[in-house]
Amino acid sequence: MKITQTQLPGITLIQPEIHGDARGFFTETYQSQRYREGGIDATFVQDNLSRSERGVLRGLHFQVEKPQGKLVSCLRGSVFDVAVDVDPSSSTFKQYVAVELNEENHLQMWIPPGYAHGFCVLSAVADFHYKCTEFYQPSLERGVFWNDPDIGIRWPVTSPTLSAKDGALPRLAELSHTQG
Repeated sequence: MKITQTQLPGITLIQPEIHGDARGFFTETYQSQRYREGGIDATFVQDNLSRSERGVLRGLHFQVEKPQGKLVSCLRGSVFDVAVDVDPSSSTFKQYVAVELNEENHLQMWIPPGYAHGFCVLSAVADFHYKCTEFYQPSLERGVFWNDPDIGIRWPVTSPTLSAKDGALPRLAELSHTQG
């Protein structure tokens, strides 16, 4: 597997080794020893799978007090995946990493605890998988509005389909506290 560090501390792109032939392919989507050797020393407690249609945007979410690290991948279709530094004390505050994850490139992104995360669907349908280091706790969840001009994410959509909750998220400047 190939590990690539991004410009934000801890956010890592992983290219698993793919073994393919006329029958299809095989890959290890996670193997603790190899990932630990690659700098991702995490204990995962919850796996999530979401299915969404083209134009759906989920996020930008993060969890306070018990922040979740996430190992994310797109198993079917294609997504534009984003992680944002929401820690006001960080030297990279408001900066983001964006990458296309899809069923053909098999890329994964490791997002350490403390970053906000979101994605939008580029294909007709996408199955998005994430392994999490903490349990989801709705009372601790926070979010940032997807199109916050202070962050300036260059989303590939202008009018995404949002949940009511995501459509009402505040701008980063409106959050009273982002970290636990």
